[in-house]
Amino acid sequence: MRYLSIYRPESGVEGGMPSQEHMAAMGRLIEEWTAKGKLISTEPLTPRDRCARVRLADGEFTVSDEAVRAGGFAFLDADSKEEAIELCKAFLKVAGEGTCELRQVLKFAPQPA
Repeated sequence: MRYLSIYRPESGVEGGMPSQEHMAAMGRLIEEWTAKGKLISTEPLTPRDRCARVRLADGEFTVSDEAVRAGGFAFLDADSKEEAIELCKAFLKVAGEGTCELRQVLKFAPQPA
């Protein structure tokens, strides 16, 4: 099963570069999960001041600043929701304090291998 995890850090400078030690630890985690087939894709996200929230309500579009901080995302391949939760816990041990929003990606059509 595929899951989307959105990381919302609680501290640090939004859009700032992590330390070399942090980057090395995250690199090791990414390599390990990629080798095990658990990580499909991961990327950092831009700071809120470069983002927008677009909404359609009552036939009208509104565009506003993004209020919710998100540091990055990962697409995970886990055998169960419980395994995906454990992957998020392992990630947070490396990434630091924050929250991972975890959502299963539903399959409506055949997926590429």
